[in-house]
This record gives sequence, C-alpha cells and structure tokens, in this order.
Amino acid sequence: QVQLVESGGGLVQAGGSLRLSCAASGSIFSINAMGWYRQAPGKQRELVAVESSGGRRNYADSVKGRFTISRDNAKNTVYLQMNSLKPEDTAVYYCNANLLLRFLSPANDYWGQGTQVTVSS
Repeated sequence: QVQLVESGGGLVQAGGSLRLSCAASGSIFSINAMGWYRQAPGKQRELVAVESSGGRRNYADSVKGRFTISRDNAKNTVYLQMNSLKPEDTAVYYCNANLLLRFLSPANDYWGQGTQVTVSS
C-alpha cells in the first residue's frame, strides 16, 4: 500500500509564501516523476510543477518564476515552495507520484489527499 501525505497548506495574504511537502511511503521500488497539481472550484485539475527522477523540472506558465519544486529522493519527498502568491493560486493542491511497486512492474500514478491553499487579496 502506497500513501502520499501532504502538508503545508493554509491561508496567506497575497504576496506571501507557503511551502508544501509530500512524503510517499509504503512498498515502493522506485519513483519516476513527482509533482504537484491543483484544482480550483469549478475548474479542471491542472499541472503546477513536476520533477523527474533525473532532476528535470517543468512548470505551468502561470507559476514560473514564483514557485520552485524540489525533491529529496532519499526521503521520497517532494516540496513546492510558493512565493509571491496571488488570489488566483487559491486551490486544492494535490501531490502526484509516478512509481513502481516492484522491479519491472508497470509504473502507476498515486495521489495525495489534497491540501487547501487560500490566498486572500
């Protein structure tokens, strides 16, 4: 059983910062990409940032220059440092991990439960 546990959401004023963390635990052989998605009310879930196992990072255009994703592979943990937050960043943020449970098994996506980020104007 794999679990992704997120922390670090909350309420912040526009221009402020938050740091999200997500730790993957369980019977994991290896993790490919880890990333963050978000879903605002009435909108589809969208990619925020993702980092591959090799360290390649991709960001949504709307967060480039403000958000930074990082990983601690030894801890199976991914972080999202969010600076210069805007009201439009308000959403539920979900952690995602694409991982293998065993050697040569197919890779599958796993999701955290989500953490609320609210940015007030």
